[in-house]
Amino acid sequence: MIKGRVNGKIWSSRHVDTLPGGALLEVEIDGGGRLIAFDPLGCDAGEAVLVTQGSVAAAFFKGRTAPIDALIIGSIDEKTK
Repeated sequence: MIKGRVNGKIWSSRHVDTLPGGALLEVEIDGGGRLIAFDPLGCDAGEAVLVTQGSVAAAFFKGRTAPIDALIIGSIDEKTK
């Protein structure tokens, strides 16, 4: 799993029909780098998240083939001081 923070949404006016309902988010990876991840949870900008990639991400959508390579699987609760 990859830990990161949501930078914001990626807007797409056209996409393949097999893409499930949800959002595409840009995630800043802890340690450097960025990726685009599919978000079925409704995460917001600035939120810390856990991301999985590859076949695990695509297999999440049972009964349909989804062109997903990175999937947000959790929102990390952070303590405030």
